Amino acid sequence: MPDFDDELDRLKAALKGAPTPDAPSKEAAFSVAEENFAKLQERGAFARPTETPAKPAGFLQGFVDMFSSRSLKPLLLTTSSLVIVGVGFVLVQNQPTVEQALTPQTAEISSPDAPAIAADAATEADDTARPRAELSGAGDTLARITTPAPSAPIRKQAAAQPAQQEPIGENTIFLSEEFGTVTMSDRGAASETNRRVDLTGRAEMGIYDPSHGSGEAEFFTDVQIDTAIKGSTRSGLTFGATVDLEEAEVPNTDRFANEAPIPLKIVSEEPVSTFSTDVDTASYAWVRRALQNGQMPDPASVRVEEMVNYFPYDYTAPDGDAPFATTVSVTETPWNAGTQLVHIGIQGEMPAMEDRPPLNLVFLIDTSGSMNSADKLPLLIQSFRLMLSELRPQDQVAIVTYAGSAGMVLAPTFASERAKINAALANLRAGGSTAGEAGLQQAYSVAEQMAEDGEIGRVILATDGDFNVGQSSDAAMKALIEAKRDSGTYLSVLGFGRGNINDGLMQTLAQNGNGQAAYIDTLSEARKVLVDQLTGALFPIAGDVKVQVEFNPAEIAEYRLIGYETRALKREDFNNDKVDAGDIGAGHTVTALYEVTPVGSPAVLNDPLRYGEAVAGSGRDELGFLRLRYKDPGADQSQLIETVIAPSVTGASDDAKFATAIAGFGQLLRGSDYLGDWSFGDAIALANGAKGDDGFGYRAEAITLMRLAESLSKSR
Repeated sequence: MPDFDDELDRLKAALKGAPTPDAPSKEAAFSVAEENFAKLQERGAFARPTETPAKPAGFLQGFVDMFSSRSLKPLLLTTSSLVIVGVGFVLVQNQPTVEQALTPQTAEISSPDAPAIAADAATEADDTARPRAELSGAGDTLARITTPAPSAPIRKQAAAQPAQQEPIGENTIFLSEEFGTVTMSDRGAASETNRRVDLTGRAEMGIYDPSHGSGEAEFFTDVQIDTAIKGSTRSGLTFGATVDLEEAEVPNTDRFANEAPIPLKIVSEEPVSTFSTDVDTASYAWVRRALQNGQMPDPASVRVEEMVNYFPYDYTAPDGDAPFATTVSVTETPWNAGTQLVHIGIQGEMPAMEDRPPLNLVFLIDTSGSMNSADKLPLLIQSFRLMLSELRPQDQVAIVTYAGSAGMVLAPTFASERAKINAALANLRAGGSTAGEAGLQQAYSVAEQMAEDGEIGRVILATDGDFNVGQSSDAAMKALIEAKRDSGTYLSVLGFGRGNINDGLMQTLAQNGNGQAAYIDTLSEARKVLVDQLTGALFPIAGDVKVQVEFNPAEIAEYRLIGYETRALKREDFNNDKVDAGDIGAGHTVTALYEVTPVGSPAVLNDPLRYGEAVAGSGRDELGFLRLRYKDPGADQSQLIETVIAPSVTGASDDAKFATAIAGFGQLLRGSDYLGDWSFGDAIALANGAKGDDGFGYRAEAITLMRLAESLSKSR
């Protein structure tokens, strides 16, 4: 192998060994150089031909010559230095600022269960005109990108630190803006569907699919991403750093169960009104949250009877063997001088604490991905911890969770082992889809195993209201609950959070499970439902409670029931013990209001029939007749309580006035046609004068909500 000397060293040695030139020699050398230069300038236009042809120039030949040269080392040193300087400059320029590093932004969207999602109808119809890129792997579509796209807002939430990767789920896409990039990856499931990330009008966006492994990104502008995850095992897609997520509100997908207000009835044609009792309070809590968020509530979310029954009233307590007593009064109507209000109050008995039978509770907790927000699973855990302090040592608790599948987190445990129960609650995490049917099946199974004679079993379902795995329709869930309630286990439902509430399903479960539905929006509401009113929420004193009122046509021309639209029953249902109705818990109060129009009042809205028969007097000095049916817990046959409604108008008590103010407030929120010029200000004035003994501040809070509604209604 030849020994190549370093050319630089040889040059240095030659320079050192050269003799020092004298002046005559230098002058002679310069003369020769000038003479040769002049001759070269006088050469012809063409080079002298030679026998050796010139080699053609080329990139490959130059590349080979470079590696054949003896001067490779200095060349590599020079080029390497240039590359290092260039890379260093790029890295310095792309470093995030301190603010960028400390304030990442996150946004969550959800996808449908289907393995692929079509774009909007216009996009599908014009599929050839709108280019589409599909990034897929293992046969499953992870994202479909369509350009252009309509606008659709997303939500941006501040995060204290970059979001961590979580196990891949089926339905959720997670976006995190982290050190100048946006990463899209699977992150457990949520049940909100048909959500899109819209980047219309924003900067160019680079999309990198890590499953391809090429390291190259495709760039798009005005793109819309429809998520469609099913069985994917990839870490996600990386979006270029130029994407700017704007702050906007997620479209609301809350669903409420309600009916149109009960219309005015003519007594001569329909003298009997029948309905089931209702002790639910979810509607009031939802109205409160909407108003405190600066929004008028959805009219469909307002159920007037639930707003009225949210408050405790001091009705006459039962005396004797009956589980409750009735109080009936007739007062003037504040919004219509020509009508009257029939106020019906029912007060349940309150057994002594030592007389309560042992409780067997199964906490059925939704831990799906949609529960992953502060007002859902974390608030749920805090709420159940509050309730534990009210349980007695002989009471038992079990915990069943459901997400993609159901599972037992805590076997039946006595309430005295509070540390063990709290530890099980603390370990709950949200993620996955919502296998509600499987969860209910397992919860009922556990409750049946815990059942003992003389004890009360109850499943408490805590959820944001959506089931998306198994039987999800209201009818299917109703059939399941009806089949299980005969086992003697009650079902109560607690709703949490917003944006995903399925109120119709919650109502279906609670009503058919012989339980109560409540909405928990704050820890204070959790204390009210699970601490202050725990006995009423968990210990039933009467089942299938039905109310029927017959009005005397000689006294009353027209009437309407305020609220109870979803609790209406047929006349014949009253005496049919097979027809299910609401239950009443220990110490519960139930309030119902009828607006009635006396015969001959100028407020009568219907003209008499030309060919109708004259109404004969009943011969009784009665406005109407109240009947009440109920069953003792576990009984099959109902019992009857009857009360005459006297025609005399009395002064309204504070309880009657406040209930009237809340009923008027609820009707205003629903946009009722029966209130005339009566306003939020009138409701505020009536409620202010009827706060009475407001030990917990519930009535004062209601007045504040009325003021908020008044201000919001004026700003619309």
